Amino acid sequence: MALRGVWQLQKLVVSYCDWGGSSRGIRAFMEAHLPTFKEKNPQLEVVTELIRGQHPHLKGLYKNHNDRVVCVKNMTPEEILLHATRLRNALGRKVIKLRTRHVTKHPSVQGTWTTALKF
Repeated sequence: MALRGVWQLQKLVVSYCDWGGSSRGIRAFMEAHLPTFKEKNPQLEVVTELIRGQHPHLKGLYKNHNDRVVCVKNMTPEEILLHATRLRNALGRKVIKLRTRHVTKHPSVQGTWTTALKF
């Protein structure tokens, strides 16, 4: 995703094994979909990495120095393309768990307003 007109994903690392059965889908993805994915995204550096004996994964490195890793074990090339597109569209921010349903920068001292107020 672009934040202020700048794509946040800098580098996409495609890791695979050249003989493992779980990497069959990613090898087909690299032949069929990866060249067109590179052409459509010239701002993105795409690197392929051969790791023998390991399950395949996609790793996205973002401008804010965060990274996301997605395991693509036993997936079809279309599913892998979907995950690569989701990594490209993400901002790279860490997911934070909300403690309450009502989130504000300046919480009220009196509490949250409700319509079921009884006097």
